Amino acid sequence: MFVDFRDTPAPPPWQPPRPQPRLTGRQRRVMTGVIGLNLFLLLVAPIGGATIFAAIAVAFR
Repeated sequence: MFVDFRDTPAPPPWQPPRPQPRLTGRQRRVMTGVIGLNLFLLLVAPIGGATIFAAIAVAFR
């Protein structure tokens, strides 16, 4: 079968759709900041909590 493409352009070749990224750049930065803050608090919070308990123990002596 002959298809005449002189009057209309040929359709572009088929390509599978690209998968969408799971996170945008801004979402990735926010997620990294939240994880960093949580890791920082994981180290700092026990020290701060121990200081508060020590201050309460001294106050009740």
